[in-house]
Amino acid sequence: MDVIEQDTIRLLRECDAGASMGVRAIDEVLPHAGDDLRALLERHKEEHEGVVREIRGALDRFGDEGKAPNPIAQRMAEVKIDLSMAVNGDDATIAELMTDGGNMGVKSLSRYLNQYAAADEDAKSACKHLIAAEERLVKGMRDYL
Repeated sequence: MDVIEQDTIRLLRECDAGASMGVRAIDEVLPHAGDDLRALLERHKEEHEGVVREIRGALDRFGDEGKAPNPIAQRMAEVKIDLSMAVNGDDATIAELMTDGGNMGVKSLSRYLNQYAAADEDAKSACKHLIAAEERLVKGMRDYL
């Protein structure tokens, strides 16, 4: 396997894990969101799921199953959401959680995009789509903060 293929698969795996974590986080807060915020989050969830399909399609071409989110990071995110919602489960809290998560996603994905610079253009494009989706999510949360 050459460097381009290795970096491509590694980048796609990280994007798969990140997008999956984002979808799970949205699922966690949806039941607590007000109607307007819920509708916005559902749109962002659909967008993330579309990117997940794009990433998994690319991984399938390499015969790779992708990467599940880190179980420790996933559990820590779930605990943070659960505690925050127990203390004050309003739309502002949800928006803050989604903003923090989206910003972490942009940061991590940007780092992976630079780290796996030899990845093919399709993988880089998929990663950029996910970064853009995270940025739109963060921007959409501003009205609820």
